[in-house]
Amino acid sequence: MRRFDITIAGEVNLDLILPGLPAALPEERELLATDFVSTLGSSSAILAHNLSILDAKVGFITAVGGDPFAGLAMEWLKSASVDLSKVVEFAAGKTGVTLLLPHGKTRHILTYPGVMAEMTVSDLDVDYLASGRHFHLSSLFLQTALQPGLPELFRTLKARGVTLSLDTNDDPEDRWGAPLEELLGLVDIFLPNEDEACRIAGTRDVDAALTYLAKRTPVVAIKCGRRGSLVQAGEDRWEVASQTVTPVDTIGAGDSFNSGFLKAYLNGSSWQRCAEWGNATAALSTLRAGGVEAFRDAELRSAFLQTALNPQVG
Repeated sequence: MRRFDITIAGEVNLDLILPGLPAALPEERELLATDFVSTLGSSSAILAHNLSILDAKVGFITAVGGDPFAGLAMEWLKSASVDLSKVVEFAAGKTGVTLLLPHGKTRHILTYPGVMAEMTVSDLDVDYLASGRHFHLSSLFLQTALQPGLPELFRTLKARGVTLSLDTNDDPEDRWGAPLEELLGLVDIFLPNEDEACRIAGTRDVDAALTYLAKRTPVVAIKCGRRGSLVQAGEDRWEVASQTVTPVDTIGAGDSFNSGFLKAYLNGSSWQRCAEWGNATAALSTLRAGGVEAFRDAELRSAFLQTALNPQVG
């Protein structure tokens, strides 16, 4: 019997969201936002939080600095019952922070990575990670110190019977280099968004990107925003429509897709059903600002998922 349904190693930071600012920001002017939201950010932490809210047992290893932001981020995760017993503190460092400026369909994303770029594989308790049925890694290209040791970590976990999933998120340098190709040959599930899949595959055609990636990884699920998701497992392919909603904010929607998809996977659901769950949790996420706030509203969450996934919620 495994201790956790899923273990996650990755970054944590706070998201500070300021809507209402102009897309072109003039220098030396006082610019006034129309609102301000402070919430839990980062792909790994949002996934850990939302999966735990969906009743998965989640163990999370991350790195925090010795600053007040670390305590705030940990409180969000504790409130969702994420296990944080192996969190690493770099007391002299700073926890990462992201400043998000939404401009309708686009946004500025300004990130100070802090200690997220300092955690190495040697900081991870491998026995703890192997105590889950499944292991997930997000934000591959932000966690630069982790990268060299990841192929060996993935092989070790796989040899101990743990299934693996990966979401690279964006590569700020747009290189998509090592160790990505090696990791694609090791993971069971790959979860890019449409733009990331096309950049990795070197094409503008998402169907061609899916064909390319499916030759490297057993299951590929591509997030396509309003159009839903594309999934391929072996030779079988599904196009699954999204939920129709009026979004408040799309920050964290991709990470929320991952939470629903992996929750259904851990429950033994079909790949199409996994995509339906992913689409539903992604749509739910957009109903509040930030990646976790809609999940923290129990009444909203229950009602939305009941409607979106009826009659098979639970």
